[in-house]
Amino acid sequence: MVLTLAFSSVTAVWSLSRAGDVQVSADSAALAGANVVSSYTTAATVVDASVASLGFAGLLTTGVGLVGLLIPPVSAAASEVVDTGVRILDARNRFAASASEGLQKLESSLPYLVGANAARLCAAQSTGSLSYSGVALAVPRDSASEFPAIEGAKIDTEGLSDVADDLEEVADELEKASEATAAAKERAWIADCGRDGMNMQERATRLSGLSASENPDYASSITWDPIVGLRRARAYYRWRAEHEQAEGSSAEARADSAARRAFYRYASKQMDRATIEERDGRVISTVPLLPKNTSEVRRTSLYTDPVWQSSEEPGGTTLHYGADCPGITGPLGSLISLATLAGGGARECEVCHFDVGDLGKTPAASTSIDNGFEYHLREFTLALDEYVECRNRELALEREARDQADVAGDAFEEALSVLGSKRPRIAPPGRYGCLSLVVSGEVVSPEELDTAFSEAATLDRRGAISAAVLASEAETEQNNVLSSFFATIEERSSSDGVVGLVGSVMDLWGLLLVSYGDLSQGLSDMADDLLGSLDGMGAGPIASWLRDRLGDAVHALDLEPVDLRLKKPVLTDTSNVIARSGMASLGDAQGLLRSIPLGTTDPGALLQAVGYQVGDYIVSAEFTIAEIPLPAGGSIPLTIRLRDVLGTSDGR
Repeated sequence: MVLTLAFSSVTAVWSLSRAGDVQVSADSAALAGANVVSSYTTAATVVDASVASLGFAGLLTTGVGLVGLLIPPVSAAASEVVDTGVRILDARNRFAASASEGLQKLESSLPYLVGANAARLCAAQSTGSLSYSGVALAVPRDSASEFPAIEGAKIDTEGLSDVADDLEEVADELEKASEATAAAKERAWIADCGRDGMNMQERATRLSGLSASENPDYASSITWDPIVGLRRARAYYRWRAEHEQAEGSSAEARADSAARRAFYRYASKQMDRATIEERDGRVISTVPLLPKNTSEVRRTSLYTDPVWQSSEEPGGTTLHYGADCPGITGPLGSLISLATLAGGGARECEVCHFDVGDLGKTPAASTSIDNGFEYHLREFTLALDEYVECRNRELALEREARDQADVAGDAFEEALSVLGSKRPRIAPPGRYGCLSLVVSGEVVSPEELDTAFSEAATLDRRGAISAAVLASEAETEQNNVLSSFFATIEERSSSDGVVGLVGSVMDLWGLLLVSYGDLSQGLSDMADDLLGSLDGMGAGPIASWLRDRLGDAVHALDLEPVDLRLKKPVLTDTSNVIARSGMASLGDAQGLLRSIPLGTTDPGALLQAVGYQVGDYIVSAEFTIAEIPLPAGGSIPLTIRLRDVLGTSDGR
């Protein structure tokens, strides 16, 4: 009795073990199917992260280049940076196009691949007389994935290039105009106070008693302003007019002094009326050229204004330098002009002989040689006129450059809106889980259990169902997968793609790639670093404006975070998956199990047997989702190996 009970118990244990094995196989098949979905989800995330980060790397590079075009010290390098950025964006467009096609093809094959992986595992578990046939069904069968950054999101790189070319052209013209303005300004500064030796400041010091505040000195044309020269001339002529004294008591000396005083008063009035100002986008200068000789004096009010004393002499009305002229013998007459004398309306005094020539020789002497203030004032005025012309052209080009920078900003923001469209929704077939159906054929207990104490046991055909879903690994750092992926890419890259203003493009891409989970913050930080670095390179108002606009556009981009946690398959209650399948046939699990042909390992036949249509699917052993472009040129294929899933035997 003891032996009978012992052998019967062993037979019962064997029977229960064989019966339970089919459930283990079903559990393994469900996990195997879900593992395919997990692998696809990881691959799709990597592809989308690569496309997005490569696009943003290219756009940031382009943006830095656009701003740099407006900064003369780095404009040549900036042109190369723009070209590099556009090439990256072109590569991103090609990558996105191939990735879109690859992901769609791979995702459409998932139902078959899920079933194939489960069928392969069941076949591998068959040993000797014990055989398993089974398949896993992806629930649901259809995809709901969305990849806005990949599908149809092409950046207009040709438009960006055209905008950059136009901006570079106007920036080059503006740089030349700025150089011409600076050169003219420097010439005016040299005449005013920049020349070693004689200049307006030095002559005013020697020839007048102006204070240092009225007669300042500037060491550089950069800190000097043209208004300084005008103010100096005003102060100088005011002082000279107020302090003019005759250099003797003779009539000739007093006549010369009267001529000088008249000239200084005239010059003082001219300078007081003159202005140098920038108004309504234009520089206006009314600083006149003072007359330099008798001929030019005749063309001024010095010649026509009635300011000279006359007297009524026996020979007629006579012009004198002043009322104290010793040549006056008759009664004083009215004030008359030098033009009256020249026109015959008055006669020249026989004592002082004062006429327009006396007035003309005052500026003639001091304008023709460099020891005169007027010599340097004329040089200043001519350079000032040239400066005004150059500056007005520069201002016009600044307006044109600002308009073109605005166009560049629009193009940048348009490209940014393409890259910053909706975040991806990875919802492939099998997103709600995978349901496995596994059967095992009839099996007889080993001969050792067929004894006088216990008969051999025979187990009929058995079946089991199971289900698995994907669960996030909470402890996984979000950057691990992408960091490892980028490390592999970087190792296989032949160059780091170094360019001047952004350092290494590969590094920039890598930083954005590993920031993909919170790309909005990572992108903002990188924009601040790159655009902020231009501040120390001499960015002017237009470059600073464009820099701020691009930076603000990046900061305003509100990208939703992406969950980068790894997904791993876990078993779940089959009812959870069946309820979300939308397939009424799954309610009859026993019927589906009976429909599975025992001994069949062909996934297509197994799926067809349970009424699960998969459509087209990948039949190659390896499948390239896309070619990953490298910033320095070349590409690396992103390949999914399907050899194990498809049951090949090379062990890869």
